[in-house]
Amino acid sequence: MFKQNLMNPTHYTRRQMLSGLGVTAVAGLAAGTVTTVNADEKKNDALRVRSLNVLDFGAAGDGVKDDTAAFATALKTASDTGNLCVFVPRGRYLIAGHLDIPHSVTLEGVFSAPSGRTQGHGSVLLATAGAGDAKGKPFIMMHASSTLRGITVFYPEQKMKNPPVPYPWTIRGHGDNISLIDLLLVNPYQAVDFGTHAAGRHFIKGLYAQALYRGLFVDQCFDVGRIENIHFWAFWGGWDGELYDFMKAEGIAFVIGRTDWEYMTNCFCIGYNIGFQFVQTAAGSPNCVLTQCGSDIGPIAVKVESCQPHAGLSFVNGQFMAGIEITESNTGPVKFTSSGFWGIASTDHHAMLAGSGHTTFNGCHFIGWGQKDTKAPAIHAKRGGVTVTACDFIDLGKAQLTIESEVDAALIYGNRFRGKEQLVINNAGAKAQISLNVVTPK
Repeated sequence: MFKQNLMNPTHYTRRQMLSGLGVTAVAGLAAGTVTTVNADEKKNDALRVRSLNVLDFGAAGDGVKDDTAAFATALKTASDTGNLCVFVPRGRYLIAGHLDIPHSVTLEGVFSAPSGRTQGHGSVLLATAGAGDAKGKPFIMMHASSTLRGITVFYPEQKMKNPPVPYPWTIRGHGDNISLIDLLLVNPYQAVDFGTHAAGRHFIKGLYAQALYRGLFVDQCFDVGRIENIHFWAFWGGWDGELYDFMKAEGIAFVIGRTDWEYMTNCFCIGYNIGFQFVQTAAGSPNCVLTQCGSDIGPIAVKVESCQPHAGLSFVNGQFMAGIEITESNTGPVKFTSSGFWGIASTDHHAMLAGSGHTTFNGCHFIGWGQKDTKAPAIHAKRGGVTVTACDFIDLGKAQLTIESEVDAALIYGNRFRGKEQLVINNAGAKAQISLNVVTPK
């Protein structure tokens, strides 16, 4: 049993944390520091009564002894006896192998909310297996109706370099009704895979991570998936240096393949090359409703390669820094409602529309485009259809839209443009209806 070390909490602003936390976090883990957490002690006492305890199966929690066998025995016993819950007290548990959470079993640590700056606190699993093999066996395999809750996972042998050490997925689901609740994945190369196997009706709530290469992958979800309160950001490796160079060049936070009625709420990422990517897989394409979701400080906030033609994608109250790309392969509708777009140093367009589907912007605002090419429009529609209504183009004197000849239909009305004149280039002729827009000097 390890000894607790009490430590005063330190508060950081979001930007301070991004720039300065990584070294402190790594030092704490390297020294084996374990601090108290603000967990509900009554809840933990109740867990101990009703659950199996990994310590009773020989787990040491000292960060030195390999506790893989103890966890495996506890999880199997929970399944065999119908106890169905395995409790993980505070500790640093070295897991040199892999864990398998059986059908309907819960593996639960002490956290009752997702933690963001507590890599050395609580119920920490130290993962070491699979270094160098991105396609290998996942660290944790979950089966139908299983739950992982209140746990931190840390890779002590990961390196802050470009490229980092590849590892297999930290968590993979296989079966319906799998739940991930209140988790911190400190430095996974690939965080959560709910796509390699069918995993319908999944439930993810409260997931924080610095996913280095891929964050969340969803595919083969044939019944409604629910995802909320996810935050992917560079708190471990920091905002500067080799590792961040890798993330901003190669990292993708959310990859969404075939899913039928995916609901995503309060999902956020910062510092990735692509924030949200929607793709066609062997299983099909996605339809998804995203509410209060955003991608910050990355060149491509949203990339739509494919979505279902009858349902598509809908973003409501989103925030995007910097732009979206809809590729030629997309045929489905994409909608942005009450959303904001602003640029970074490399931003020329906020939207490049090349697919044959219809894209709608309603009640949105745009600012900070044309950073390299001052003549670039905020929205460049090359194909398909586009509706832009009740939007505010804030930059003075910059081109607002370009509508190319291959566009099927364009409706541009009721918007506010700023500067001396309306700068909408229409190469589609009568296929574009442009009216009732207002131009103001500022």
